[in-house]
Order: sequence, then C-alpha cells, then structure tokens
Amino acid sequence: MRLLALVAASLLAHAACAQNAATLFEQAQRLEHGEGVARDLDQAAALYCRAARLGAADAQYALGWMYANGRGVVHDDGVAWRLFGLAAEQGHAAGARMRALLPGAPSAALPACMAPDPALELDLALPIPDYNAATPQLRALVDRLAPEYAIEPALALAVIAVESGFNRSAVSPRDARGLMQLIPATAARFCVLDAFNPEQNLRGGLAYLRWLLARYSGDVTLATAAYNAGEQAVDQYRGVPPYDETRAYVRRIGKLYGKSNHPFAAAAPERCVHQMAIRSRR
Repeated sequence: MRLLALVAASLLAHAACAQNAATLFEQAQRLEHGEGVARDLDQAAALYCRAARLGAADAQYALGWMYANGRGVVHDDGVAWRLFGLAAEQGHAAGARMRALLPGAPSAALPACMAPDPALELDLALPIPDYNAATPQLRALVDRLAPEYAIEPALALAVIAVESGFNRSAVSPRDARGLMQLIPATAARFCVLDAFNPEQNLRGGLAYLRWLLARYSGDVTLATAAYNAGEQAVDQYRGVPPYDETRAYVRRIGKLYGKSNHPFAAAAPERCVHQMAIRSRR
C-alpha cells in the first residue's frame, strides 16, 4: 500500500504540474514584456523552460526565440533549433518556420532546465518492487498467458511490478485499473470487460504491450515509455517524453527486466479481434 500511495502522490503532483504549464507560460510572458510586473528576462526564460519541460509548445517556441536572440539566456542557435523543433513536432507553425531558418543542429543539447529534476524522480522516491508480492498463482498465470502474446514473462512481471505492485485491485488517480493498470480507453481497445479480473487485465495489457513492441521494433525503452505515457507522446518527442514520471518508469522497468530489446512480431493487432478472446476462462 505504501508503494501505491507514493505512486498516487507522484501522479497527482505530475498532473498538477501539467495543468500549471499554461499558468507558467502566462507568467513568463508578463515577465518578458513587463506587463503589470517589472521586466525580468532571466526569470521569464526560467519560467518558459519549466512550461516547455511540461510539453507546452508555445513555451518551447518562446524559449527557442529567447535563445535565438540572446534574451535572458546566452545566444545559442543550436539550442534554439532544438526547441523550435519540439514545438514544430506538436504542430506549432511558427516553430516550424523558425526551425527551417536556422542551420540544423540535431546534436545540440537541450537547456539544463529541461532535464528531469532528481528530487522528483520516482526511481529515487520508490523502492524496487518486491516480487514476493506476486503470489504463486499470479506467477503461474503470467507464465501461461505471456507466451500466448509473445511476451517474455520476465518483462510482463516487471511491468506489473512497477504498474501495480502486483495488486489486482489497484486504481490510479487517472483511473488506470488492475494488475497492468489499464485505463478505460485501453481496456475498451483490447476488449477487457472487467479490468479487475486478473486474467482479463493481463490479456489486455499483454496485447497492448505486444503491439507496442511491434510498433517500436522491440525497443523496450520506447515500448514501455509508450505504455506509460501513450504512443502519441513517444512519437511526438521521437523518444522518451521529458516527463519525470515516464523517465523514472522506464528506468525502473529496465532495472527489473535487464534487457534493452525484446523479440517482436512484424505485425501485431492494434486491438482485439474477438471480444471472447479476452473473457476469462470458465
């Protein structure tokens, strides 16, 4: 329960931060332009960076502009190009135009303020999951079901350990449920009728994991990042999204599983074909 409480607290904190991205951006704008407050370019850049780190495209563009013009930060076209690119990947038209005007610099590092905050990382706040919490019955179920989905039981157990701590009744603040923490949309996508039923939950989670491994050519880091944050976020950032929760999640699974690649099927179904396939055996 302590594990789940810590996870819940961290998820709530992350959600609150995401909701504050717009507020951070507005504060940065006022500081940059001196609207109702004393103009402070250094602080404006710092706030833009916090919002950019949360994925706000407008903030990524604004911070890129500051780097391109040396406003509140040291002028750096390479960093500006990277930031404009992040905004462009989210459909920001001005970001795309500015990126096209600058020489490409894919090797340029993002600002240090975009790096994860170690004080917030889950892998430092949470212990390694206790595999003793997995009952013999659950292990046997994983050993039986995982091969049906071409998933190594060791990877399945690692995901379950980090997702729910082997608690079949776990519910997250985002309404993710059961052993593999399926949100309602994913449960529906893979025809899971009862997310608290261990077999149904495992079948849905394993089917999704199989599809993600196929999508990312067996790259465990990308597949598990997508399991946590969604494939849209991984595609948007062309890698692990800059979310503390997701980066910590990926590292924890990596420590438990110990492999960076997993065998994958060239084509895995994106959703279930027959609803009966997900029903528990009677």
